[in-house]
Amino acid sequence: MYSWLTNHTISFVNKFVSYSRYSLNLNYFMTQENKAGFPEIKPGMTVKIHQKIKEKNPKGEEKERIQVFEGMVIARKHGLESGATITVRKVSDGVGGEKIFPVYSPNIAKIEIKKQAKVRRAKLFYLKNYKKRLKEKKISQS
Repeated sequence: MYSWLTNHTISFVNKFVSYSRYSLNLNYFMTQENKAGFPEIKPGMTVKIHQKIKEKNPKGEEKERIQVFEGMVIARKHGLESGATITVRKVSDGVGGEKIFPVYSPNIAKIEIKKQAKVRRAKLFYLKNYKKRLKEKKISQS
């Protein structure tokens, strides 16, 4: 009588299990890549991000250079996924600017951690209107 429900439920469970198996493998891959390449980045860290930029000169030749962006990480999104991003905020001459960087992009050459501020939030968007300095936390240089 309920055979259609049983078959449907079984197919749904099989799809879910295969999907979760795939995402587990992807998470494993990303943790291995994270161990190999970039340090663990948390909100409140002041970081220097070295980004590869390709430019064309007037002759039409393509050149690659590295541009450094230094600022405080105010958000990290999507955890260990392949599309994980960090939002970095910097104030230059009294004007604030933010950039969103994909963590696992091949265009990111290097990420250096300068210092770690003591924060109790995961998203630090309140720093846009915050005038006081944050307390520093000691980090181990590895």
